[in-house]
Amino acid sequence: MSRFDTILVIDWSAGKRAPAKPRKDAIWIGSARDGAEQEPVYCRDRHEAEAWLSDRFAVEKAAGRRVLAAFDFPFGYPSGFARRITGSDDPLTLWDWLAARITDTPEGQNNRFDVASEMNRQFSGQGPFWGKPVEDAWPDIPYRKSTIRFDTIPERREVDLAAGTSSSCFQLFFNPTVGSQSLTGLPVLSRLRRDMGAVVWPFEPWREAEIVLAEIWPGLIEPAVRAEQVDEIRDRVQVRLLARALARLDPADLALMLDDTPEAAREEAWILGTGHADLLNEKARSTITPPPLRNDCFALPAGVDWTPVDEALDLLRARLSPVTGSELVPLSAALGRVLAENVVARRSNPPQPNTAVDGYGFSGGASEGAKVMPLTLGRAAAGIPFDGQVPEGHALRVLTGAALPDGVDTVVLEEDVLCEGGQIAFHGPLKKGANTRRAGEDVEAGETVLTAGRVASPADLALISAVGVAEVTVRRPLRVAVLSTGDELVEPGEPAGPGQIFDANRIMLISMLSRLGFMPIDLGRVPDDRAALRDRLNTAAEQADAILTSGGASAGDEDHVSALLREAGAMQEWRIAVKPGRPLALGLWADKPVFGLPGNPVAAMVCTLVFARPALGLLAGMGWQEPQGFDLPAAFEKRKKPGRREYLRARVRNGRAEVFASEGSGRISGLSWAEGLVELEDGARHVRPGDLVRFIPYAAFGL
Repeated sequence: MSRFDTILVIDWSAGKRAPAKPRKDAIWIGSARDGAEQEPVYCRDRHEAEAWLSDRFAVEKAAGRRVLAAFDFPFGYPSGFARRITGSDDPLTLWDWLAARITDTPEGQNNRFDVASEMNRQFSGQGPFWGKPVEDAWPDIPYRKSTIRFDTIPERREVDLAAGTSSSCFQLFFNPTVGSQSLTGLPVLSRLRRDMGAVVWPFEPWREAEIVLAEIWPGLIEPAVRAEQVDEIRDRVQVRLLARALARLDPADLALMLDDTPEAAREEAWILGTGHADLLNEKARSTITPPPLRNDCFALPAGVDWTPVDEALDLLRARLSPVTGSELVPLSAALGRVLAENVVARRSNPPQPNTAVDGYGFSGGASEGAKVMPLTLGRAAAGIPFDGQVPEGHALRVLTGAALPDGVDTVVLEEDVLCEGGQIAFHGPLKKGANTRRAGEDVEAGETVLTAGRVASPADLALISAVGVAEVTVRRPLRVAVLSTGDELVEPGEPAGPGQIFDANRIMLISMLSRLGFMPIDLGRVPDDRAALRDRLNTAAEQADAILTSGGASAGDEDHVSALLREAGAMQEWRIAVKPGRPLALGLWADKPVFGLPGNPVAAMVCTLVFARPALGLLAGMGWQEPQGFDLPAAFEKRKKPGRREYLRARVRNGRAEVFASEGSGRISGLSWAEGLVELEDGARHVRPGDLVRFIPYAAFGL
């Protein structure tokens, strides 16, 4: 049996208790179950990590799942060391020896240097452990290793040489300090082995074990880590990618890795994956995603010049598809995430028939007239069921939410009952089943409660939890790079020379993307320099799933966005019959969709809401989302020519739609003044006060 259901990868720390806010050099745990990634866990100290691992192992065992837990510190020492310390070549005897001596407080205070001193004293001359925070403390431990002669015990294990690890297990201080990690980690593993029945690879047979502990080294997947890390904490990236890689391995390949060990590993241990780094890096790279978009996905039909808004939206809807991968996360991390799979109820809600009120339960309902029933001793409460059966013609005290006992299918309200002398009296009629809830009345087990593409809300999380689902598969957030172009732009607060303006678009677009549920990546401003813009677009394509630019989207001499997309052979200039907006440059750069927005902030915002927002939603896996508009009486007069759809900045007062005093595209104040847009259809229109117009609030777009 070589398949593991659950993979855990633990990045250990020998340091003091870490702060509540996640940071590097703490303990990070990556995990995957049934091949799907889960959100990494941050532990502030070793006690917290040990408790988390004990609980997780217990849960996995109870569910009948096999676990492979890989830790990033040495499981063994060079040949001969264990015998020198314990008199035995068995490395697990050394684990127990350390567990009996290492003390460690929740604050991270431990005696590892004292224990290392004790071990060094068992050698003639300098012992192998070296490195300490204070040069004149612990005299049995050298400050530097220059005085140590590794003649009786090698400095490195055979696997350290084979894998090219960065430090020795005898180094206790000065990064990297894997020696201290082992001294604080091996006692924990000794207890987990004893308490949870785990076996240790490669010291013990692993094929039939429920829980297998193994040594891992993140350096094996360094190329994948460098390719994926952007702003994420490096330790978090490493455990996440290692868990992903191990979970995605074919069971036969993983079994080969576990069996591929030399004789020295029986005493010195071995790093899982040594000699198979290429395969691990392949499996560690980003999750499988849908195929890239076609190079002609934005191409307009032959002969099209001006594109009506509805046709442009239909083309985007038909040509785009999700580009994001997926991962398994706990409910606590699912808010605002896009469901990648349908959520199916694991059990009914409610799971059993129960009472909807406080009162008295009995069987069969009650006909009209006065009723008297003897009261059965006991009661049923939520979480405390009645142990027994209520006899026919008897009643039982029941409280709201209590599971209905055998012999109860009807409940009479407490307010309608007189209780005296071990009996109850009330007046009928009362229908059978009154004041009760049937099992599955809300949701039946096996029923789909939420469908893929939905953005999880707080109410959704309550529903998911109620039907017994603890983790959901979600889409990775769509990463959208944002950059502004133009020599005329300067940052707010910087000196502005003649002809220069402050960059209003970038902060607006970044804020909009955040509110819409996407992950913005700020790539700053780019001058009107084609080479600089090309480099920035290359950076954007490496870091993001889609790109938003503002400015440079027309066909002028300084419209470099359009020019570069043409060079790439994937440029489409959509002259859309819309006001404000019109030119919208669409294309692909290194297979990443580019939305070239107008430089005018009013047009940039309108084009983002009307065109980019639903398109990005499709790329993110949300499906196509149309804003909900409302017909309201106009509080304005407006004459409109045919041929273009117009969007006016608007707000609602006293049930009527007002529009901003000026339609000028440079009037940014109108965007702030407005609460939404009034949409005027493509044809000619004379709007008079009181006429119905379609008002779309910003909230309907997701802002």
